[in-house]
Amino acid sequence: MSTSPKSNLILMADDDSDDRLLAQDAINESGLDVELKFVEDGAQLMDYLKQRNQYSQPGLAPRPGLIVLDLNMPRMDGREALNEIKTSPDLKRIPVVILTTSTSDTDVARVYDLGANSFVSKPVAFESLVGLLKHLEQYWFKVVVLPAKARAN
Repeated sequence: MSTSPKSNLILMADDDSDDRLLAQDAINESGLDVELKFVEDGAQLMDYLKQRNQYSQPGLAPRPGLIVLDLNMPRMDGREALNEIKTSPDLKRIPVVILTTSTSDTDVARVYDLGANSFVSKPVAFESLVGLLKHLEQYWFKVVVLPAKARAN
């Protein structure tokens, strides 16, 4: 069994700049031992994960320990990005949590069918977002055991 450390990097894909700012503020407020990086849509997420285009320089795109993915984004939406991640042999073991305003049963069923690890509705209150991020950090970085490939940097 590998004992390599888990990457405490959360990569968040969200096109809403206010949501990105709130998430960063929530991480800062929570005192969590995680780094939060952002991309603005599914296409940029895939560039980051595949270390291409603006992320092609070594060290610019360390492998995340968790992806937090919005569904409704321009260029490539969260469903398309999730499908690409979960069908890629090199990426499929990275946990993906859907964080979206959608509460549609169709969206919930579809993203789980595509391989999402969790589906969470975006909290409205800042304190709820802080609490959610604490739970995500606790669960994904301290509780679960992931395959070594998912933890690799």
